[in-house]
Amino acid sequence: MENKENLSEQAENRFMAVETKLAYLEDFVSKMQEEVVSQQKTIENLRIENKILSDRIQDISENLEIPNRKPPHY
Repeated sequence: MENKENLSEQAENRFMAVETKLAYLEDFVSKMQEEVVSQQKTIENLRIENKILSDRIQDISENLEIPNRKPPHY
């Protein structure tokens, strides 16, 4: 009988250890998901800023008049 109780106690301890690890993993996954969402928002904002700056550079380069003359060393 003692052996049966010992096995039951061991099984309970292992089960508790698995539940504890699962709780930590669930917390870790949740934090990782929050971080990924945050980084995705940052990436989207950077894409928007990059597009705005690219458009501005394009506008400036189109409106910039560069004289068609030879450099001084010719």
